[in-house]
Amino acid sequence: MRILFVTSTRIGDAVLSTGLLGHLLRTHPEARFTVACGPAAAGVFTRMPRLERLIIVAKRRLSLHWPLLWAQVAFTRWDLVVDLRASALAWMVPAARRATGRGGRRPGHRLSHLAEVLRLSPPPLPVAWTAPTDEARAAGLLPGGPWLVLGPTANWSGKVWPAERFVAVARALTAPGGALAGARLAVLGGPGEAERAMAAPVLAAFPDAVDLVGTLDLPEVAAALRRAALFVGNDSGLMHLAAACGTPTLGLFGPTEAGEYGPSGPRAAAVLADGRTMEGLPAGRVIAAAERLLAPPVAA
Repeated sequence: MRILFVTSTRIGDAVLSTGLLGHLLRTHPEARFTVACGPAAAGVFTRMPRLERLIIVAKRRLSLHWPLLWAQVAFTRWDLVVDLRASALAWMVPAARRATGRGGRRPGHRLSHLAEVLRLSPPPLPVAWTAPTDEARAAGLLPGGPWLVLGPTANWSGKVWPAERFVAVARALTAPGGALAGARLAVLGGPGEAERAMAAPVLAAFPDAVDLVGTLDLPEVAAALRRAALFVGNDSGLMHLAAACGTPTLGLFGPTEAGEYGPSGPRAAAVLADGRTMEGLPAGRVIAAAERLLAPPVAA
């Protein structure tokens, strides 16, 4: 059985779509998968089980990336084509079954919208795939524990919480009597000068923190996140990946809608700012949310 799965160009959306792939892996144990995604999101899928082919779809002028993708998949007969991009591709290749997403914004969480494509309820949670080599590298970088991992970067400056508040939260949580008393710090971010600049004030405040900004590929990032006792970060692909790893995850939201893109995982929560700007999110609110997330469950 062969399945073609067309998903996002963005890391966060790609991570959310892994719940559907996890479902298909479980329900079709004989299937082999071809995944088409954008360049930035490729690392989300490189360790996926039974991945036969990963096709990188780089956007081109006049939407010429679609005919280029068609040329790579049109001469295979697919048992199932899942197209989350709401393109015409699924109807232009030979397929026994097709499932396509809908374009445009709608009320509700993106995870629920994705689940509708395969008529699943409740929506399957995202997953993260790693290899033993990724786990070994993460163990070398973040030995022992506990670890508090911060994600102070984002792809848009409006989503970035002030660095000094990340510092205040980290100090409160790791201080004696804090929810993560004695925990060590690591700072994550993507590649590039902009991400480095956003993380720099936090790294400067904690000279002993492990600097992982732009140094790891996505499967290694996932392995590092699995070693965290808590991830606190802006609305970003890293936030979604942390939640997919099962790491206790706090996503910080201001101008973006937590109801649409809040972190989705077994231990994940969103913290909302007042007034839809990140300046409206006080450090105390994040500390309180972290304490709730880390508190042991109350026995029934």
